[in-house]
Amino acid sequence: MIEQQNRIERQSWSNRLAYIMTVAGATVGFGATWRFPYLVGENGGGAYVMLFCLAMIVIGIPMILVENVIGRRIKVNAIDAFSGRINGRNIHPAWKILGYMGLLGAFGILAYYMVLGGWVINYIISFITGALDISSPISVDTASIYFQNSIFNSPLAIIGYTAIFVIVNYVILAKGIVDGIEKSVKYLMPLLFIFLIIMVIRNVTLPGAMEGIRFYLMPDFSKITPKLFVFVLGQVFFALSLGFGVLITLSSYLDKKENLVKTAMITGVLNTFIALLAGFMIFPSLFSFGIAPNSGPTLVFQSLPIVFSHMWGGTIFSIIFFSLLIVAALTTSLTICEVIITALQEKTKMGRKMAILVTLGAIFVLGNIPSILGDSRWKDVTIMGKSIFDAFDYISGNILFILTALGSAIFVGFVLKDEAKEELGAGKLFTLLWFNYVKYIIPIIITIIFFSSL
Repeated sequence: MIEQQNRIERQSWSNRLAYIMTVAGATVGFGATWRFPYLVGENGGGAYVMLFCLAMIVIGIPMILVENVIGRRIKVNAIDAFSGRINGRNIHPAWKILGYMGLLGAFGILAYYMVLGGWVINYIISFITGALDISSPISVDTASIYFQNSIFNSPLAIIGYTAIFVIVNYVILAKGIVDGIEKSVKYLMPLLFIFLIIMVIRNVTLPGAMEGIRFYLMPDFSKITPKLFVFVLGQVFFALSLGFGVLITLSSYLDKKENLVKTAMITGVLNTFIALLAGFMIFPSLFSFGIAPNSGPTLVFQSLPIVFSHMWGGTIFSIIFFSLLIVAALTTSLTICEVIITALQEKTKMGRKMAILVTLGAIFVLGNIPSILGDSRWKDVTIMGKSIFDAFDYISGNILFILTALGSAIFVGFVLKDEAKEELGAGKLFTLLWFNYVKYIIPIIITIIFFSSL
């Protein structure tokens, strides 16, 4: 077992709802509100949506349970969760490599994720001040030039906006798991839902919105290929923050009496529901004003301002929409940061505020600033043929988190074995089906995803 002196006094979530809301916040973020919509637009609309819902059942919920079992088992950080004793023997310390990989992945995601938060703050301020005036229709060129000038050609400003986002994270994290993260998510998630509903109602009632809804919901079966399904499975991993140590860390604060299966089901359904709502928020408006849905990662930042400029009350709705994005980003960044903070506290006996400073400081200096400069003054610097920003995304999202998830499934199936079944605490039939699925099928699926993403 982990040495007692290396542990910190651990809190528990106030109740199941608090935990579910926090996990929902962790798994929504830009994955649902930014990444999911542009991937739908690039990959055939309804076909991608249908496969995403299927993939959530095939791999999403089973893998949530894998990480929940690992996290709650001995209630420690995401590194030491891969240790302890089984059948009177110590688990080999090499398994902790999975925990360290998860931490590296969390760092890599935050290296560019915080920067996206800075981008969103930049746009909110621009709408409020009129620096990006959308009170009357703007052209594609106007939106593109503004994006280029305000994001890529203004690195100092983006560093400042990113710093604001980092400071907000610090203020909340410094209050702890319950008083900080739990209480913040308690208000942020309902606010996220309110913003989502407002935007959905506004956009589905626009003239011509039905064309966008048809694109979004009616699958073009000719678009469905094995390769697309593999890509969708990868998005499920990203959307649920699997492999980052997030769910392992959050479930380590979960009471032993809580029903893991029920919380995993709710988490998967809630994440899917919010992602689907995000599509209803975006595609009707795009088609209503004749904007192509396949503009890729810049969909939110270049295409949607054009849409808002054609709407009545476009400036107000643009501020609401980008406020929604910042809330979603915050609920996710808080929980990913907590993975590293908890590990630092328990592995080094570092005080919480110092651990937060070290975590956020290292991410800002070694991750955020290079990501920002990588699209401007350091644009000639490449890693694996990619910009610094894209390299952080690729290495974390396509390599580290997939390998960590693969190792986690193997750890549950071949190391924990009966202890994993006991920790799950479900009925015998469900437990047997889940365990064998995780042990034999999930590793094959993840291996296919990994080699397809290289």
